[in-house]
Amino acid sequence: MRLLDKIIIVTGSTMGIGKSIAKKAVSEGAKVIIHGLEEELGTQVVSEIGEENARLHIEDISNEGAAQRLVDLAIKQWGRLDAIVNNAALVVPSNISTTDKAFLNRVLEVNTIAPFQLIQAALPFLTESRGAVLNIGSVNAWSGEPNLLAYSISKGALMTMTRNLGDTLIRENGVRVNQINPGWVLTEKEIERKRAHGLADSWYEDLPALYAPAGRILWPEEIAAAAIYWLSDESGPISGQVMDLEQYPMIGRNAPKDTSTIANK
Repeated sequence: MRLLDKIIIVTGSTMGIGKSIAKKAVSEGAKVIIHGLEEELGTQVVSEIGEENARLHIEDISNEGAAQRLVDLAIKQWGRLDAIVNNAALVVPSNISTTDKAFLNRVLEVNTIAPFQLIQAALPFLTESRGAVLNIGSVNAWSGEPNLLAYSISKGALMTMTRNLGDTLIRENGVRVNQINPGWVLTEKEIERKRAHGLADSWYEDLPALYAPAGRILWPEEIAAAAIYWLSDESGPISGQVMDLEQYPMIGRNAPKDTSTIANK
């Protein structure tokens, strides 16, 4: 039990990577706050992992006071807080022509500012427990795809915040801050996006080797397995680190010759 008796907030955990992290955390002995926008899906997650192990909070993470309400719920239910996972995010297509100020502000509010506010709200309790923050970024933080401009900007900013606070908070508060950058992951949302693009539901079964050298893309459970290390005491004093979770190097890789591929991760 690598997370025995730890109390963890996982934002965006009604589906996808967040759901997998929450379920894996409970299997390792933690109790979790499930958060998201989809009440029916959230209720199902709580049912799957056991009502004694989870509480559900449905709210847009960018709402004023939402971060404090998540922290208050954890403290009210279990009296402590050991870790937060900033996973909730808007993954929306945009480029230089379609990204206006309002759109960019909205993406930044959810993907970058809301995680910062949750860290702020949780910090007094994480200081008490000498806890951990795990930010869920994206390999798009390094530069991003042509049609993921605003999203890539937001994840790049999150990565810089992780490195900055990872240094500051371990020194001043004993709180570790780290980040994982998943690559292409087979989530429910990814399947929906590809369906909206007109692809068959079996699109992921035959991918170009350029994007799936191993013959498939990542599973949410594999991201969750990696997350447990950063949330547990096994990672010791390590802080301010960003780890890419993809099956090929992001920097120095040859660009594709065919730009009409399926990717758009």
